[in-house]
Amino acid sequence: MLIGVLAVQGGFEAHLAMLRGLGAEVREVRVPADLVGLDGLVIPGGESTTIVKGIESAGLEEPIRAHHAAGRPVFGTCAGMIVCDAGHLGLLDATVRRNAFGRQLQSFEADLEVEGIGGEPLRAVFIRAPWVECRGAGVELLASYEGHAVAVREGNVLACAFHPELTDDSRLHALFMAMTTRARDGAPEGAGT
Repeated sequence: MLIGVLAVQGGFEAHLAMLRGLGAEVREVRVPADLVGLDGLVIPGGESTTIVKGIESAGLEEPIRAHHAAGRPVFGTCAGMIVCDAGHLGLLDATVRRNAFGRQLQSFEADLEVEGIGGEPLRAVFIRAPWVECRGAGVELLASYEGHAVAVREGNVLACAFHPELTDDSRLHALFMAMTTRARDGAPEGAGT
């Protein structure tokens, strides 16, 4: 399995390390050619405006949309969730509010019950975190915090408002890898979850 991590800005190194730890082959994505042959793509946290500008300047906007249109999964975390929303790349039928929980000083951690990862709560690190302001009927809620959607899935797009790569809990990345395996092998969505 070959998974790319967008590396134009933000915390991509921690995603690369976590995916390697789960046995994936990984590639930094900086230019359109880096998307060729990928089974899945992670759009990491960072600063959403800077990431969007980096995507545009590198000519990655249409290639990322083509990756998604071909049924290959995308996982957006924190700013990556914003980049995936309807107002940006349009990969997710949702509107995401930037800095919804506050600025840097309001960063926090919380235990979340996340649908589809089993058992124990997931420790979530929220840093200048967004939340899903509104979502289409096809967007499945996986986790909420204080009544706000903070993890969602729509088809082959998984998105969360926090940083799962900053803990030693790899279950969300494992869920993304399972989605990627199903997409690569042609299994129907929802099979095995």
